[in-house]
This record gives sequence, C-alpha cells and structure tokens, in this order.
Amino acid sequence: QDFSEDTYRTLMAADCAVMVLDAAKGVEEQTIKLFEVCRRRGIPIFTFINKMDRPALDPLELLDEVENVLGMQPVPMNWPIGDGPSFMGVFDRQTEQVHLYDRTARNQTISPEYITTMDDPRIQAGLSDAQYEDLLLNIGLMDELAEFDEAAFLREEQTMVYFGSALTNFGVQLFLDDFIKYAPPPAAYHSDAGLIDPLSNGFSGFVFKIQANMDPRHWDSVAFLRICSGRFERNAQVKHPRTGKPLKLSRTYTFFADSREVVDEAYAGDIIGLPGNREFQIGDTISSKSSFRFDPIPRFPAEHFARLINLDISKQKQFLKGLRQLETEGAMQVLYETDAARRDPILGVVGVLQFEVVQARLAGEYNVKTKLEPLPHQLARWVEGPADIIDKLPWRYGMMRTQDVDGRLVALFSTPHELKYYSEKYPELRFEAITT
Repeated sequence: QDFSEDTYRTLMAADCAVMVLDAAKGVEEQTIKLFEVCRRRGIPIFTFINKMDRPALDPLELLDEVENVLGMQPVPMNWPIGDGPSFMGVFDRQTEQVHLYDRTARNQTISPEYITTMDDPRIQAGLSDAQYEDLLLNIGLMDELAEFDEAAFLREEQTMVYFGSALTNFGVQLFLDDFIKYAPPPAAYHSDAGLIDPLSNGFSGFVFKIQANMDPRHWDSVAFLRICSGRFERNAQVKHPRTGKPLKLSRTYTFFADSREVVDEAYAGDIIGLPGNREFQIGDTISSKSSFRFDPIPRFPAEHFARLINLDISKQKQFLKGLRQLETEGAMQVLYETDAARRDPILGVVGVLQFEVVQARLAGEYNVKTKLEPLPHQLARWVEGPADIIDKLPWRYGMMRTQDVDGRLVALFSTPHELKYYSEKYPELRFEAITT
C-alpha cells in the first residue's frame, strides 16, 4: 500500500533492481507488481530477505515462494543461522565462512560482526538442538540447490538471494560486495531513432522523476535525469525535442538525502538533478546532438480513487497550484466529474498511502488543508467511440463519467466484472487503459 506510481516509474531508469522481502511475509501483492515492471524491462533482480532478526518464515519456504510466484530460480548466496531472537548470523556459501553478530540494545546501532567457521561452539550453544540439526541439514542441501549462473541471472532466470537484517546492517555488506561485482553495466535504451548505445559519443538522457520543494531552503523543482549515452558536461548546450528549445544546463547536482553537490560531468548510468527549470515533464528527452526521443515512460493504472476537497475556499489558488505541481510530478492522476455541480478533483493513485502524501504536501508546501472522500471505484479507462453510444452507458448507476486534465473522457468502474460486461455490451466503444 505504500508504493506510488513514482516507485514504478523509477524502475524505468534502473539497470537492475533489489527486491527486498519481509522474512515474515514473503512475496506480497505490490512486490509482484514491481517485479512485473522489472520483467517487462528485462532487468536482473537481486533478492534480500530482510528482518531475519525477527520471527520469520522457513527459509526454504521463502525460496519456494520466490520460484513459484515469480518464476525465477532462487540461488541462496548465504544462509541464515536461526531467526528472531535466535538469529546469530549467516553462513557465506562462497567462502564457507560464518558471519556472527552481537545484538545491540533494541537493535539501535550497527551490530559488531565476527567471522568464524561452522565448528565455532557459539553456534551450537545459541541454537536449540532441532535448530542446529536443521542448519547443518540445510547447509548440506545448498550444494544440491542451483549453482549460480551469471548469464542466467542477467537473463532474469535466476535471482541471487541474501538473508540478513538491514536495521542492524547485518548481512548487508555481503550483499553489497556481490552487487558491485555482478550488477550489469548501463544498457541501451529504445528511441524513435533505434537503440541508443550507452557508449556512443553524443550525450542523451530522459527525465524520469520530478520533485518540487525537496528542501525548504531552496523551494525549487528538480527534474531527475537518467543519462543514457555519452558524457555530460555542466554548462553544455543541449536540445529539448518536446519544446524544440535549446537549453544550457548550468545548474546540475547529485543528491543524497538532504544534501546536494554540484556535478561537472557524468556518464551513462548516472542520475543527475536539474533544478529550477519548470519546462520539463516526465519522459522528456534531452540530447546534445540529434532530436530523437526515447520511448515514452508508461503510466501505471490507478487502483484507488478519492474526491479531494479544499477546506478553505480562500486558498483555492494555492490548492490548484499545488495540484498542478503534484500532477506534473506524476504523484497522482487528476480527474474531474463531468456531471457534477461541484468541481472537486478526483485523485487516482496506485497505493492508498499516496493520498496521505498528497494531503501532507498540500498542507506543508501550500498551506492548504484538504479532506478526502474515498470512492468505490477500482478502474479507470479512456472511452472512445460514437457520442450517442457513449451517452447510453449507465453513468448514474455505478459508472462515473469524468475527464482528465487534457479533456479526454474517462470512465471509472467499480469492478473488473463491470468493465468486462460493458465492453461486451457496447462493442462499438473502446475502453483503453491509461498507460501513457
């Protein structure tokens, strides 16, 4: 529920991904959706099974779930020693060493780590007899599990699996070492001029994220650019194909949490921030030479809808300004009911917590308090076809007639069954998913 469309979109700028699973929950619904984005892009996936310092599912059960639900062959690179209160560390399959850790008070600091071997008496002393026997059995079985095949990993047929605890930073370094070793180099990206080779001379990139008011000290809008080819140089003159305007990129930064540093040059695979230029939109191409365009970044269908009400009509201007900015960032999709007397916007989001993010940002950045009225609808579709047939749809009985910010007709459906029924009943109409 805490994923937003922005989470999915960021994967469009990645060359590989890390799938973090809760050891007590395994593969969750939103994990599957994120995985499908990775699969469509063909990027390899590392798996980190987190929170082993809390009660967890059986490691073999977790591996089976990854294979059966996601269709990838899991290859454990380490193995947990205990779980929950008895979690002591991990066995490193590659070195056959054991990494033990000491718990700190309430797990508030990074735990000390000790490297030893399986015959260390502390291991048997810290586990029950049954746990110790299972550990020895599972480590023995690891040799019968799939061997790591780098080519299969890059084809997304295998996933390297690591167990650990991010909170205590335990098992993380083993994962990071392999991540650096096996993560693929920047890949070529599709454009209307064909594949753009990352090693080609011309600089190019695309905007995949826009964020306003990241820092109250700056109050600027930052467009995040994935560099796809060539060498970027600050102050370079570049082309912006969507507007046809030349741009000079003199303010370029790298970001880490709240800090920002000026970047003078960057290369394919790097991410840079371009603050202050509000002409950018998500999906925009920037290049130093020809005016090609990278393939559009798809939108991801909203699954939750709610009416957003401004509680102070005297701040309507700020309310609308905030909505425009958040919609530009892709934080949500904005619709308006065409048959309603009131003009309150309807928000469509991928994850329900995004509603809270929108309300918090409107309050914090624009001083506008709002109220949400959840709607029962689950699906949104563009509607195209003869106007007289469109008017026959049961707009007042379950379906809702809306339009997006570009004026296109959008129908909201309460269930997939409802969408299927009216698609079959009115074959003259096209109900298209809102994906671009």
